[in-house]
Amino acid sequence: MADKTAPQAAGRAPTVDQPDKIRNIALVGHSGAGKTTLVEALLAATGTIQRPGRVEDGSTVSDHDEVEIRQQRSVNLSLASFTHAGIKINLLDTPGYADFVGDLRAGLRAADAALFVVSAVDGVDGLTRMLWEECALVGMPRAVVITKIDQQRGDFDEVLTACQDAFGEGVLPCYFPCEAGLIGLLTGKCFDYSSGERVERDPDPEFLDRLTEQRGALIEGIIQESEDETLMDRYISGEQIDVKVLVEDLEKAVARGSFYPVLATSVPHGDHPGPVIGMRELLEVMTQAFPSPLEHGIPAVTKVDGSPAGDLNCDLGGPLVAEVVKTTSDPYVGRISLVRVFCGTLRPDETVHVSGHGLEDRGHEDHDVDERVGAITSPLGKAQRTMSSCIAGDICAVAKLTHAETGDTISSKDAPLLMAPWSMPDPLLPTAIQAKSKADEDKLSQALARLVAEDPTLRLENNSETRQLVLWNMGEAHADVLLDRLHSRYGVEVETVPLRVPLRETFGGKAQGLGRHVKQSGGHGQYGICHIDVEPLPSGGGFEFVDKIVGGVVPRQFIPSVEKGLRMQMERGVMAGYPIVDVRVTLHDGKAHSVDSSDMAFQTAGQLALKDAAGKTQILLLEPVDEVSVLVADDYVGAVMSDLSSRRGRVLGTETVAGGRSLIKAEVPQLEITRYAIDLRSMSHGTGTFSRSFLRYEPLPSHLAEKVVAEAKE
Repeated sequence: MADKTAPQAAGRAPTVDQPDKIRNIALVGHSGAGKTTLVEALLAATGTIQRPGRVEDGSTVSDHDEVEIRQQRSVNLSLASFTHAGIKINLLDTPGYADFVGDLRAGLRAADAALFVVSAVDGVDGLTRMLWEECALVGMPRAVVITKIDQQRGDFDEVLTACQDAFGEGVLPCYFPCEAGLIGLLTGKCFDYSSGERVERDPDPEFLDRLTEQRGALIEGIIQESEDETLMDRYISGEQIDVKVLVEDLEKAVARGSFYPVLATSVPHGDHPGPVIGMRELLEVMTQAFPSPLEHGIPAVTKVDGSPAGDLNCDLGGPLVAEVVKTTSDPYVGRISLVRVFCGTLRPDETVHVSGHGLEDRGHEDHDVDERVGAITSPLGKAQRTMSSCIAGDICAVAKLTHAETGDTISSKDAPLLMAPWSMPDPLLPTAIQAKSKADEDKLSQALARLVAEDPTLRLENNSETRQLVLWNMGEAHADVLLDRLHSRYGVEVETVPLRVPLRETFGGKAQGLGRHVKQSGGHGQYGICHIDVEPLPSGGGFEFVDKIVGGVVPRQFIPSVEKGLRMQMERGVMAGYPIVDVRVTLHDGKAHSVDSSDMAFQTAGQLALKDAAGKTQILLLEPVDEVSVLVADDYVGAVMSDLSSRRGRVLGTETVAGGRSLIKAEVPQLEITRYAIDLRSMSHGTGTFSRSFLRYEPLPSHLAEKVVAEAKE
């Protein structure tokens, strides 16, 4: 077992006074790999909690949200802090399901290192490979822990090979499992957990050959990363390198992000009784090998106007620079912001500046406000442990920042600063919703505004053309959680409805139209007559109005009225209720009355004339076509191209991308890709991504157009 520290006092958070005593670590891995269970084991091993909870029971520290308890999976980023050997460890448990990649990336933003959790049963999935590459791009230090080594279907060696294939060079084991526990490759000792305690002894004879082979590979890997250039020559000449020197070089290489140790753990539960294995070894890597905030640079910072802010680093006495990495709304406490402090010190009851820029396309308008900081706490599940302050490099929760949204920068009100936003994927799955009742409709707007403030991967669209409220999200699971929160947290009942794609109408040929609006009702009547010619324009031609009235048959003041009536009717359509585009209308004749003609009469005449012309020629329905770029592993290129063709898409070409992937470009009708985010994930086993942008309108095939018209008439 790991060395236990005294349990944390109730209501007190673990505290340190210098950034070099902090480790911020994001747990990364696919759903079901055992991240949340690992957090429980580490909290119990360090005496932070008395006994670990179980995901199946809904009793874990990390998954305390009602949605997580019901679904038995992590959907939120959560923080669990504890101390070991005088070091404060902030563990950021990230969701493992692709739909919640927003929270995962927020966790990586707040962390200085990533611990990749891989199940000995399930191995490495495509999402985990992609996240490893993301961490590599920013040089984030990483380690791998293989969990569930005690389970019957678990195969440590097979999964280790899969990790080395997926993650590349520098991925080497520091331990390998045996029946009694673990064998350390550097120390050459067996750490026997069979008694329930960690006992160090010599390994059994049957493991000596394997120990010799793998120890040699590990030492060579460490020496290659050593800053001591003489070490390799000394090792090749047969010199025995001191284990202490090897450990120091290993720790430096891990902190630099050039060496990635592999560890092994077992946390028994349910049908798998037995000792907890590997916590002490894991804690040693966390505290001794992973970098402190002082060793990990802070993201780019500017002044609010974009001008340089000067050099900033992780300094307690420097100007305050912090970032809201996660926002949640509690029905009783209000808004709670999870904040990483990069520079300076954040204190309760002080007034700070909150800046949010660069996310207008997601529904987050640029904002700059001064707010008063409420209580500062260290969350542990539902409990909030009080902190007197939060120093540079640390992470805390701040209550009642009423305007702060996920991604916002917190700085001094006298010297406002702005951090560059982190990369977020575009939400590409549209879900149309409507309130179930008038009471729900009244509450819906405020509830959605809170959800948008919390989640940068959610985009809210109020489509004026289709008159639908659309939630653009990351996938079905993401949509389910959003709807669940509307119901459980905000008491709003909504239902999903079929998504309507904004079509267009246009004239298929030339036609003449007569608009006659003549009414006499004893008193002031209405009189307006106009004759028009309508002809189609090329795609993208818009609307042209041509005045060819001669002799004043339509008085000059009423010609704009005819155009206004035409535009009104074009908005309403003439066949299926969609706007008319790409036509030229020529007004060439008409009649007026000296008393009864009016602006309204000629507006109505213009509308009637367009309807009359529509009945004399073919009306075409146009559908929007998007340009789609799909990034996918080479193994799935054929399947993706075939699928795009089946969606009436035109594949324009492919190009090779680094990492064994290809970029496929195609033109695809919007009607065919409303659920493409789900289908692509299924086809590519979670590894494919795509982007889309509007290209143009094209005629809808006749058999589909007939169906749309029939539905419109119903």
